[in-house]
Amino acid sequence: MNTAELTLPPDSIPPDFHTGSIFFVGTATVILRYAGFTILTDPNFLHRGDHVHLGYGLKSERRTNPAIDIEQLPPIDFVLLSHKHDDHFDCIAAEKLDHSVPIVTTHHASKALRRLGFQTLYPLSTWDALTIQKGATTLKITSMPGRHGPGILAKALPPVMGSMLEFQSPARGTRFCLYITGDTLVYDEIKEIPKRFPNIDLALLHLGGTQVFGVLLTMDAKQGVEAIQINVSSTNGR
Repeated sequence: MNTAELTLPPDSIPPDFHTGSIFFVGTATVILRYAGFTILTDPNFLHRGDHVHLGYGLKSERRTNPAIDIEQLPPIDFVLLSHKHDDHFDCIAAEKLDHSVPIVTTHHASKALRRLGFQTLYPLSTWDALTIQKGATTLKITSMPGRHGPGILAKALPPVMGSMLEFQSPARGTRFCLYITGDTLVYDEIKEIPKRFPNIDLALLHLGGTQVFGVLLTMDAKQGVEAIQINVSSTNGR
């Protein structure tokens, strides 16, 4: 496992480890606020009826509007991107996000983003970690296994990662542990996650249930329940 480091300017206000928020923008896009960090995930700000291209001639239509437009974003410390598909990093984000904002993502997505002019990229392989220091808070992000499709179909789709976020303070170590699945299916390697991280406080599951020609590409509700059961049973087993 490799570990990289990033240091961000501290805020004038001490970090708050007692309260936080998760603001759902739409699809896989959320704004996380905790312990002095403001994090944007998988930025998609297209509107209802807009289309994205997924490759191989496939398109997807957005069915809802985002809760806010990109111009209404608060100041962002960094972007956490599970993979490079246009429904996770759309043309609006490519044009209007600050091109110097740090982006934590896969190696595949990092190469695509660099071609779009983004400058501060932190690519991670599975189980690699990035340690981000901001004032008195340390945030360790570890890339989790993910597979965006079954069997041979996975090789035709962009590599995807989940993320484990461990918010740490100097005196008490990890204060809060958040798991974000990314666009993955339940498969054998997912079972390794609770063995390495037995104290997950909260999980954000991508449950789009996306299908192409009847083949499931992301977890649906049934697989979401299975993912929760894997984490709960493995944790209890320890």
